[in-house]
Amino acid sequence: MVFKREWRRAQKALWIWVLAIGGMSFLIMSIYPQFAENKDQLQDLLKLYPEAMLKAFNIDQLGFDTALGFYAIEGYLFVTLFGSIYAALLAGGILVKEESDRTIEFLLAKPISRIQVVLQKAAGVLAVLLVFNAMITLINYVGFRVAGDDQVDTQTFIMISLAPFMLHVTFAAIAFGISAFFRKQRMVTSIALGIVLGSYFLSIVASISDKLSGLKWITPFEYVTSAYIIEHATINPVYILIMLTVIIISLAVAIMKYHKKDLIV
Repeated sequence: MVFKREWRRAQKALWIWVLAIGGMSFLIMSIYPQFAENKDQLQDLLKLYPEAMLKAFNIDQLGFDTALGFYAIEGYLFVTLFGSIYAALLAGGILVKEESDRTIEFLLAKPISRIQVVLQKAAGVLAVLLVFNAMITLINYVGFRVAGDDQVDTQTFIMISLAPFMLHVTFAAIAFGISAFFRKQRMVTSIALGIVLGSYFLSIVASISDKLSGLKWITPFEYVTSAYIIEHATINPVYILIMLTVIIISLAVAIMKYHKKDLIV
């Protein structure tokens, strides 16, 4: 019941975000052939860029020689960053909005426990993110075809598509767990945005400064860096374990807090 309700509610925003992020990713890949025709001039131009900028966006490791490298530098940012923003906003609001909108009576009047409410809403978030990432993956596949690159390694493409999904679920879980402590959706939205943008800033700092490289352990963006995935055709197992741990802990926190929470009717 709750799952179906949340699934229906999420449809409009889901397809708007799919069109926005998928459209931008497709547009980026569609202009790759023009870049490929001018590789030499582009390489000369990159030599003028500061080393810090090249490191921040993994240009020094990837380059623009292939469609996959071009996507990893240009399009991957949109999928990971803006997809994470969408995931955090979706998950951060799905639990607290019942109190914020004064519709909690609807749930309290139904024969369903609070734990079931939390689990079904969490399942709704997961289902939406699955569809979101599946559509982005499909759009990217078409984009690579349009770019004229049929030689992309299948495993690498799968990993570069799976990594954003895990990142999105991680941020969604964090926002979901935090939302159980608040009553106003506006507050949760601000915190969720702050966490995503703050994490992205920390990943940039960790990339360009060797002295601050330890920050990579506290920013999920470093767990799915495109350079590592393309080089090894996999996601670092340690980072996968960290993300799964964060997801499980965040869900457990949400369940425990919401179960004992004094809900405002």
